[in-house]
Amino acid sequence: MVKRTGPSNDQLKTLIIEMKKKSIESPTDFWKKLANSLEKPTRQKIVVNLSRISKYSKENDTVIVPGKVLGDGILDKKVNIAAFSFSQSAKDKIAESKSQTISLEELMKKDIKLSEIKIIG
Repeated sequence: MVKRTGPSNDQLKTLIIEMKKKSIESPTDFWKKLANSLEKPTRQKIVVNLSRISKYSKENDTVIVPGKVLGDGILDKKVNIAAFSFSQSAKDKIAESKSQTISLEELMKKDIKLSEIKIIG
């Protein structure tokens, strides 16, 4: 039998632990679901292109990607995107569209309404 070890990235491990702690304090299991999706094996990690974010979001939406954002496609709206990581081309295109990138750690610290968030993944 193969022993499941979990993520090897220390930053990701810390983020998952913090999300699970926040889920205990929260009345919903939103943060726990995000932590569980970040804990998946590498071959099941979520990767989202900007074209998908553009397709499923509206102007000024807050979008969460529990994984990595890639720069394929065009972002034609101003949105706030929170993700674990961004490719350099995605960062450049997001800056061009005057959108904002937020790390998941920063998003956890903000006081946001969960009804205002879209999860794409």
